[in-house]
Amino acid sequence: MTEEPYEQKGERAVMKAPRGMHDILPDDVEKWQALEVRIRAFAARFGYREIRTPVVEHTEVFQRTAGETSDIVEKEMYTFTDRGGRSLSLRPEGTAGVVRAYLEHGMASWPQPVRLYYVAPMFRYDRPQRGRFRLHHQFGAEAIGSDAPAADVEVLSLPIRVMQSLGLTEATVRLNSIGDGVCRPRYLDALRAYFRPHTGELNTDSQRRLEANPMRILESREARDRELAAGAPLTRDYLCDACRAHFTQVKHLFTAIGIPYEEDPHIVRGLDYYTRTAAEIHSGRLGGAQHQMLGGGRYDGLAEQLDGPHTPGVGFGLGLERLLLVLEGEGLAVPTAADDIRGLQVFVATASDGAGVEGFRLLDQIRQAGVNAIGEMAGRSLRAQMKSADRLGARYAVIIGEQELTARRAGVRDMRTGEQVEVSLDDVPVYLKTHAGNSQDR
Repeated sequence: MTEEPYEQKGERAVMKAPRGMHDILPDDVEKWQALEVRIRAFAARFGYREIRTPVVEHTEVFQRTAGETSDIVEKEMYTFTDRGGRSLSLRPEGTAGVVRAYLEHGMASWPQPVRLYYVAPMFRYDRPQRGRFRLHHQFGAEAIGSDAPAADVEVLSLPIRVMQSLGLTEATVRLNSIGDGVCRPRYLDALRAYFRPHTGELNTDSQRRLEANPMRILESREARDRELAAGAPLTRDYLCDACRAHFTQVKHLFTAIGIPYEEDPHIVRGLDYYTRTAAEIHSGRLGGAQHQMLGGGRYDGLAEQLDGPHTPGVGFGLGLERLLLVLEGEGLAVPTAADDIRGLQVFVATASDGAGVEGFRLLDQIRQAGVNAIGEMAGRSLRAQMKSADRLGARYAVIIGEQELTARRAGVRDMRTGEQVEVSLDDVPVYLKTHAGNSQDR
């Protein structure tokens, strides 16, 4: 049935917005602006820079990455043919377009990982309901070029710190590992073997997806599919040693920076490009559809699906309409004032494997002190890290090696003057807040 573009207002018909799309009126725009200022301030604090990709991409970008059997590609994309006969689609999600831009513009030559974020509209033809719209806005971030577990934790801790700053102190990460190209084929075989005896009980879509990608059945919204999926094999029982070690370190680093998480073996995400870490963030304050605030994870094979070289990456997408609903439901207002958005101020360099966890913990504390900082994610030499710090324009470098770790001290180098002082690890965040926080010329 075709939806009428009019609705009756008294004695006359009035043109209305398309179903599932909405106007943001001036009183609400002020809330959106305040939220976006807060987001941009925190993104800068974590060393992420804004990217703006086209609203429209070649349809192939999403077909290749999201998966031909995903709900997004099969049911939810707004796709059309332009006058040149090209198939184009309104973007249903942000990651694929960002990775396409990374490849197109040669960002592999930039210091890695490349940290990017966006605040942008997304379009999905879905059944509208509270907290789920056909036009919605996302805050997303991607760390492209690092396969380190620290990159997973950093990018997911960014929205957590934003939510905590707004008063959502119970926001919690839910984690799973869905394996990679080495171990996932064995898991897919196990799923097929489990579901085949129940083929007749699955809905039509799930029957069709059984052989192509049975993980999609785990995402089904049909009641009987969900009942069957509850007893399906779990990904964690099929992980290879490398994926298991990666997941263990991800959990260790969340613990190191004091962010709670729950292991949820049923998270598989709805896009085919995910590998290893799959994550959701829940507010912990509301039930129902708004309980899940964010989805994301690692996508180490996505660049190759777009004809690029192997390029690891990890990211997330957070629905802003849903976040505002949660804030409203909890009686929390978005502050209209936010920190000044400065450039990068601090680079945390670690000179040994043993210093890695301590450096990551310290990096998180520096950010919580309100200082814009990034750290090493590629396991490079100290010399290479210092070159990156200089190239990225950091005013200060914090240096931690085995000797510093033993003495519970760090070297803090002024990158402009070359002067270096030793500071107790516990005092580094306050020292940098005092010095870097008041320094605008780098």
